Parts: sequence; structure tokens; C-alpha cells
Amino acid sequence: MPRKYSFLLALVVALGLPLVLRSGSLASEVLIYGLAAVGCNLLLGYTGLLSFGQGIFFGLGSYTIAILLTRLQVPMPLALLAAVAMGALGAAVVGWVAIRQRGTYFVMLTLAFAQMFYFVAYTASGLTGGDNGLLDVPRPAFMDTPWKYYAFVAVVFLIAFALLLRVTDSVFGRTLLAIRDNEDRPAAVGYDLKRFKLLAFVISGAVTGLAGGLHAMMTGIAPLSNAEYHTSEMILVITVIGGTGNLFASVLGSAFYVLLADWLSTLWPRWLLLLGLLLIGVSIGMQRGLWGLGESAWRRVFRKAALETATSKATKATQAVAAQGDKA
Repeated sequence: MPRKYSFLLALVVALGLPLVLRSGSLASEVLIYGLAAVGCNLLLGYTGLLSFGQGIFFGLGSYTIAILLTRLQVPMPLALLAAVAMGALGAAVVGWVAIRQRGTYFVMLTLAFAQMFYFVAYTASGLTGGDNGLLDVPRPAFMDTPWKYYAFVAVVFLIAFALLLRVTDSVFGRTLLAIRDNEDRPAAVGYDLKRFKLLAFVISGAVTGLAGGLHAMMTGIAPLSNAEYHTSEMILVITVIGGTGNLFASVLGSAFYVLLADWLSTLWPRWLLLLGLLLIGVSIGMQRGLWGLGESAWRRVFRKAALETATSKATKATQAVAAQGDKA
């Protein structure tokens, strides 16, 4: 899909959420997790790297902005940029080690890093607050209501989304797709696969760190749960549900997951069981996610319309020939 259409769809979502949702915090959560899923999609959908380390970068962004705002009183824009930088730095460290392996070993390395980061965050209570997290993360006065904060999140989300669209539509993005499809071919041409994978990791970590920083400001807390491997799992689930290989699909997956989780949690305390069944259904019958399902439906409708148009034209042509024969 052309880049401008993807951005227009993201813009429609950002403008449409206030019209369909009553909670500004819930709307902000959709865009924040959508941003994290977009970063994950860059690894999974474009580079073919299944990483369980996204929670590391999300947690780093949360802790960084919380520490800078609560203890050092750094201006919010600088703190948010620092969250992006810390996410990128953490991704550079994890990626530099993990990309040396492939397949299962790569996945296990990212999972090991996620577990290690969680226990470091848990034990370093003087810095991270331990099990209690960091509380009272402030927001600027002009974002004192949930909907005002949503407006800020929407602007940041659209800027980050537009930049990532440029990345995926560039030569760098096309090279990532080539690496995903067959690593041996770009390597034979002369591309440095490790450098491309590491750059993809750094960009993904920066975007996920940004999402973590925005989440900490939204909730007013940087909890330990943001650093758990369950956060990595959730980001992966959102990415898979939306569909890999398309950035806007991650936004769809985030909206579906967040809104469905909010609705199911009001119906049944064990709503995660229902979500697990849904994920099984997606894995079996909808492997391209929500975006793939919509794309298939659109093609069926388009083909049906094209077939009806062609049939109508053929019928009219036949009738015209028959009419000319009658006159003759």
C-alpha cells in the first residue's frame, strides 16, 4: 500500500478515536501500544526477527522519563528524547549480542535479556523503585486532562509513524525485506547483514522506548510490570493480531487488543483465557492478521465487482450484435 494511504489511515484512527471512545486514557493507550507494535513489526514483519526483548526497551523508556521528571526535574521534551535514546541504546546492546545467532537461539537470547533486565529492575529498588515502581510521574500543565494528553500522544504518534513509513519505504527498508525472505541472497550481493539487523534493532528500540515514556506519563507511574517479559509477549501478540509486514496493521492490532481487553475484563475476571483462544484462532485461520483478513475481503469484493462489470459489458455487446443482425 502506498505510504500516503497508510499515513491517511493512521490519521483517520487518531482523529476518530475521540469520536468513538469516552475515555481519553483508553484512546491514548491504543496509540501508545500501537507505537510499540509498529516498532516490533519493523523487526518481525520486515526483518524476520522474533524478539522477546521489546519489554526491555518499553521499560527503559518508562524508567528513564520517570527518573528525569521526578528526581532531576528535566523538561519534558528532553526527558522524552532521553527515553528514545535509552530505548535505542538498550536495543543496540541486546541486538549486538542476539543477532549473532539465528532462529531458536536468537529468540532464547532475547528472552534471556528480558528476564535479566526484569531482575535488575526488581533488585535496583533505589533507582527503579523495585516492586512498587516509580510513582507520581508528572505531566506538563497543558496536558492536565486525559483528552489533552491524548492530543499530545496523537501528534507524537503521527510524527513517529510517518518517519517509520519513510524508513520502510527506503532502500534500507527494502533490504530488510530481502533479509527476511532469504538472508543468503543479500549476503551474496555484499550487504552486511549484521549491520542492517542491528540498525533495525536500534530503530525498533527507539520507537518502543518512546512508547514506554508516553505510557509512564499517561499512568503517572513507571511500574515494574513494564519491564516484565509479559510486556514483550503482549507487544508481540498485538503485532501478530494486526498482521506483520504492514505498519498500519499494528495500529489495528493495538486497537483490537486494547479495546477487546477492556471490554472482556468487565465481563469475566479470567478474560485472558478468552484472549488466548482468540490468538489460537488467529494463528490457525488468520495467519496474516486483521489486515490480511480485510485485504482478502477487499479483493473478493473488487473481483466480484469487476466480474459483474465484465459480464454486463459482454451482455450489452451480445445484445448489440443481435440487434444489428435483426436489422440486417
